[in-house]
Amino acid sequence: MQGKSFIAVGIAICCPLMGAAQSADVPPPIPREFRAAWVATVANIDWPTSRYLSSPQQQAEAIQILEVARQLKLNALFVQFRPACDALYASSQEPWSEYLTGLMGRAPYPYYDPLEFWIDEGHKRGIEIHAWLNPYRARHSTGSSPIAPNHVSVTHPHIVRTYDVYKWLDPGEPDTPDYTLAAVADIVGRYDVDGIVFDDYFYPYPVSGVPFPDGTSYQAYQNNGGTLSLGDWRRDNVNRFVQRCYAAIRALKSDVKFGIAPFGIWRPNNPPGVQGLDAYASIYADSKKWLQNGWIDYFSPQLYWKISAPNQSYPALLSWWVAQNTQGRHIWPSNFASKVDGTSSSWPVQEILDQIQITRDTAGATGNVHYSIKPFKYDRLGIRTTLAAGMYSYPTLPPATPWLDATPPPAPVVRFTEESANIVFHIAPNRGEQPTRFAIYTRYGDAWQHEVISSQVREFQRPKTSGGQALHTVLVSSVDRSGNEGPKARAAFRGGWDG
Repeated sequence: MQGKSFIAVGIAICCPLMGAAQSADVPPPIPREFRAAWVATVANIDWPTSRYLSSPQQQAEAIQILEVARQLKLNALFVQFRPACDALYASSQEPWSEYLTGLMGRAPYPYYDPLEFWIDEGHKRGIEIHAWLNPYRARHSTGSSPIAPNHVSVTHPHIVRTYDVYKWLDPGEPDTPDYTLAAVADIVGRYDVDGIVFDDYFYPYPVSGVPFPDGTSYQAYQNNGGTLSLGDWRRDNVNRFVQRCYAAIRALKSDVKFGIAPFGIWRPNNPPGVQGLDAYASIYADSKKWLQNGWIDYFSPQLYWKISAPNQSYPALLSWWVAQNTQGRHIWPSNFASKVDGTSSSWPVQEILDQIQITRDTAGATGNVHYSIKPFKYDRLGIRTTLAAGMYSYPTLPPATPWLDATPPPAPVVRFTEESANIVFHIAPNRGEQPTRFAIYTRYGDAWQHEVISSQVREFQRPKTSGGQALHTVLVSSVDRSGNEGPKARAAFRGGWDG
């Protein structure tokens, strides 16, 4: 049959599905679950796998990771673009990272902007890209390149301290937060990122018997009338920085989310029986305060222990963090998927499956972030195959973030072309707020299927029959960056598509 083109008029009606009674004509909602993975660039952990790859090789590896994420139906990746006051993006403030090109300050060749590339390719696949930044680390132990002239240790040496084998920005120096916030603002202002995320590194993890060398900045604080103890002053430095960062992102782009993935234990015995590092007193991270003051949009505590761990129980810690969430922010725990590595101490795949299930069963927790993408990329012990065939076999939408934006986008415009065996649908966003995804609901007989696609995909098709059932209804809705789903455009046909 020669293709026939329709816009939804007459018996093919395209209109928002609003106020309809529950029936077979109304599909169940698409499940809401955040599914993400970390992509580490420091020390070439995940990407690029070598600091000596060409630009096309780097891009091919990025595409491979994005395809793995698409196959797993992940809806976000946390990609590290600023591991140590360097940049895996075109920065006017900081040098190109040696983990990208082998030499700090050297641009990729042939030239491209990795952050722009990741965003473009991620969004083509309906995958959010959150820029993972390290706010204070200035030099990692694996750094071997000569330091570039525009590195912070050269341009702002007064805010840099050497600690053990690292260089670190001193959070107590007044210029430090301004320096780091400039990098945050640069990324948020120039790139179409979906989020900014910090991990657990604030003050450095302590080396026994080696104090962090911030005596000069603390003395200056006291000379100016400051009365806080050293520990309280350090925590206050970080607290004020986190608060300023959240406000700065809001002021630049109100729909860009800000998240932090702190060490999984706030303080020992919280909850009772939990033991481990005291992040509050050791790295001066009062993460509970950030959560309870609403200075973040999502929280991803690093719960890198087994369910059965006697002193760091995954379910106990997760429930405790959910209970602290008085502002109703997103709780998406990070899970140690990289422990599924096939070694003698490897975790079984079932451990990660069970942790996902516990998260789903914990009211107030709405997703997981896996560290890192590597076991999925290499399908270690079949973890990718197992997830894709089971717990991640169906698509989800990220939970909505109504405190950033509660207004849904308008229904899209849907046209279709009829072919001999298929119906080809053509989607266009409507006027007003533009979507980042489309949600598609398809009904054969009385059974509904759902799919989530990028808003850059403007055409899809459905067979006229499936499993002996005729194609009955197709609904399409727009979803914005904050996860708001708009009204559904409906195409329902009596008597089949040739009726």
